[in-house]
Amino acid sequence: MSRKDSKGRNLHYGEGQRSDGRYSFRYKDAKGKNRTVYSWTLTIHDQTPEGKRPGMCLRQMEKQIQKDLFDCVTGTNMTVLELAEKYIETKTAVRTTTLAGYKTLLNFLSQDDFGARRITDVTTLEAKHWIIHLQRDCGKGYSTIHSFRGVLRPAFQLAEDDDLIRRNPFSFELATIVINDSIPRIGLTKNQERRFLEFVESDKHYSRYFEEFYILFNTGLRISEFCGLTDADLDFKEKSIRIDRQLMRSSKMRYYLEPPKTECGTRYLPMNKQVESCIHLMLDKRKAGYENVKVDGVSGFLSFDKNGRPRVALHWENYLKYAVEKYNRLYKDALPKITPHVCRHTYCSKMARNGMSPVRLKYLMGHSDISVTYNIYTHIGFEDVKNEVLKS
Repeated sequence: MSRKDSKGRNLHYGEGQRSDGRYSFRYKDAKGKNRTVYSWTLTIHDQTPEGKRPGMCLRQMEKQIQKDLFDCVTGTNMTVLELAEKYIETKTAVRTTTLAGYKTLLNFLSQDDFGARRITDVTTLEAKHWIIHLQRDCGKGYSTIHSFRGVLRPAFQLAEDDDLIRRNPFSFELATIVINDSIPRIGLTKNQERRFLEFVESDKHYSRYFEEFYILFNTGLRISEFCGLTDADLDFKEKSIRIDRQLMRSSKMRYYLEPPKTECGTRYLPMNKQVESCIHLMLDKRKAGYENVKVDGVSGFLSFDKNGRPRVALHWENYLKYAVEKYNRLYKDALPKITPHVCRHTYCSKMARNGMSPVRLKYLMGHSDISVTYNIYTHIGFEDVKNEVLKS
C-alpha cells in the first residue's frame, strides 16, 4: 500500500515521516552502507515548522544524493553497461515497475556487444546505428526502444556533465531515426461496445465476467486501479469510488501495491446505477473468506482467481482477448482487439462525445497532463461530427 505523510501526500521509495513530523530518506552510499538524511520539509513549497531550523527540503536532498552518487564514478574505461548500472543506482526513488524496466535494459546490454563499448568511444553515429539495430535486427518495438533510450540519454548526459566524455551521443530525436510502429489504441464505437457486451452477457462461459467488463467500459479505470479496489473504496451512500492504489504482480508472482500512475491518479469516481449494480453482483460472486486475503496489509479485494488470489491486469487482458476471439469465430462483423486500455479509452471517448469538458475529463481519467486528455478529442471521427451537424 502506498505510504502517505501527515498531509496525505504519497511518499517515494525510501522516504518516511517520523512521529515528530520530520521527514527521512534512506539510501545506500557508494560503498553500499545504509545512510539516512532528515528534513523538516518534504518539498520546497512546505513551511518549516515554527521553532525549527530551516534547511534544504527532503526532495532537494534526494536530488543532491543522486548527483553525488554519480559523481563517485571516475575513469575513462567505463563501458556502456557500467554507465547504465551506475546511473540506475542513483535512481533511488522509483516504482517497482520502473525498476523492472531497468533490469530489462541491463540484461539486454549484458548480452549485446554495445554494452561492452567504452563510453568514450561511442559516437553519435554509432548510437544511431544501435537504435536502428534494436528495431530492425532485434525486433524491439518503439516503446521498448524509447524506454532504453530514456535511460541511456540521461546517463550519457551525466557523463558529459562530469567531463567523462566530450559529448552525449544520444542527444538526438528518436523519431528521426526509427519508425514509430506503436499501434494507436482507439476506443470502440458505440455499436462495437454494444455488440461486445451483449455477446458477453449472453455467452455461457464469458457471462461470468460481464460485470467486470461493464465496469471497465463505464468508469475509465486503469486496469491495475480496478484490480486494487477494495470494499473500503466503495461508498454506496455517496455513489463514489475512491482510487488511491494499484494492485501489481511481479514476474516472480509477488503481489504488491503501488500509488496510482500519476499524482492526479488519486481521485474519486462517480458510480452510476448500472456500475453500482455490477459491483454488488461482483461482491455477491466473491467467495466467503476471500475478503480477508491481504496484500501489503490491505484486504477486501473484489475479484479472485481460481486459486484464491486477487486478479491482476494479465487476467483481464486474457479474458478480453479470448472473448473477442470467440466472438470473431461466430460472427462475420469482426471486432477489433480489445484490451483493458481500450475499455478505458472507449469510456474517455464517450465522455468527450457527450460534451464533457476536457478539464473535468482530465480529473475522471487521472491524467497528469491535459494534453493527454485533449488527444482523446482528436480520435473523434466523421460519424461523430456528422451526427452533430445533422442534429442542427
